[in-house]
Amino acid sequence: MKGPELLQAHAGRLKSSAGGFVPGVRAVFRGHDLHADLADLDWMALYVFGITGKRYSAAQVELMHAIWTYTSFPDARLWNNREAALAGSTRSTGALGLSAALAVSEAAIYGSGVLTKSIDFFLRAQRRVAAGESATVCAAEEIERLRGVPGYGRPLTSVDERIPPMMRLLERLGFDQLPHIRLALALQELPLMRRYRLKLNYGGMSAAIAADLGMSTREYTLFLFPCFLAGMVPCYAEAAEKPAGTLFPVGCRDVAYEGVAPRSWEACRPGPTPR
Repeated sequence: MKGPELLQAHAGRLKSSAGGFVPGVRAVFRGHDLHADLADLDWMALYVFGITGKRYSAAQVELMHAIWTYTSFPDARLWNNREAALAGSTRSTGALGLSAALAVSEAAIYGSGVLTKSIDFFLRAQRRVAAGESATVCAAEEIERLRGVPGYGRPLTSVDERIPPMMRLLERLGFDQLPHIRLALALQELPLMRRYRLKLNYGGMSAAIAADLGMSTREYTLFLFPCFLAGMVPCYAEAAEKPAGTLFPVGCRDVAYEGVAPRSWEACRPGPTPR
């Protein structure tokens, strides 16, 4: 079915398994009464329940909280935080500024676009390794195809300060031996990966964790959506408290201009008045 027939089949009513609400009566969230069955649910647990339809354990929810917490950097120099800070400096509203910052967080080169490629790689690689294939072959194919391996490597420094605290948490919660985590850690020890200086980064670790939690690529993308938000809010608020327009000002003399040389302009003489 397609075209007008498809539209007609959906006209006049909304068919949904996600939920709905009856004004003045109740709200239903994935088949559960939001204010009765889910009223005491942790917000993160509710959020991922909405994404996946799965109920996670308290330890798993704690781990998800940590993924967000450990990467909440309130540094306005970071590419997405800068959007929020500039919005505050120009006196835009918080909702507009933070929305813009979250939108650019999907950057394909260094944002969540890379993170979704990471979980896709781990899901594929783990299936192949479990079937008896070599992890080195999996990595070599990614390097040949992408000139790197998603989830490995980091600009400026190969050290990722978020990895040690996450490893300590994984060990405390008993999740450090899960298959995708083990694969992620083993891959960085391969001679091929060492040759290209590809060490596991935080995006790769969080993608491996999400894979071990049973998330698909799309589910992981939705889970990532607010993960930088806590670090953005202070950047917006601080910039909004300072004089408008004073965030990252650049003087004309600091611009390396190589365009047309300065020109003199003659005053424009008025033309004839149209009849």
